[in-house]
Amino acid sequence: MNREITAQTVRLVGADGSQQGVVSLKEALEAAAAADMDLAEIAPTAQPPVVKILDWGKYRYEQTKQLAKSKKNQKQVEVKQVRLGLKIGGHDLEVKINRAIKFLDQGHKVKISLLFRGREITHPDLGRKLLAKVMEMLGPFGIQEQAPQLSGRDLNMIIGPQKDQKDQKDKKDAQA
Repeated sequence: MNREITAQTVRLVGADGSQQGVVSLKEALEAAAAADMDLAEIAPTAQPPVVKILDWGKYRYEQTKQLAKSKKNQKQVEVKQVRLGLKIGGHDLEVKINRAIKFLDQGHKVKISLLFRGREITHPDLGRKLLAKVMEMLGPFGIQEQAPQLSGRDLNMIIGPQKDQKDQKDKKDAQA
């Protein structure tokens, strides 16, 4: 048992899930020993407390398997980063935007970071204009989840994938 049971009577549930009724703690322990299994407390706050006869090792094994299965079905959303400079050229910006579109199509969030070098930090308004232009270009592919924020020498913005576009992609993958 994990915890010592202080009550004299308990509600006993058998190994097959059947109700054995309200019995003394001693009888419950004897029934578990006779079945060569463990006695586990299921509901300690109930009146009387509920205990169950089970194989503890098998129970723990099934719990870990169920946890692993639920983790397997989850999709991890990563935050990908695209770094820009304030004096970025037109073609270079298009390349970075295409990379961000690729990440958004894969279902990832994209963090657009604009790095200020040297005295560029004195012109955050130019950085905000550039990020507004980036958002305008990424508009059909993603939604802005975090407005541009200045942190240190970086101006950061987070863009998430469009929900309807993600659903269409899932349908297309299912048909293929």
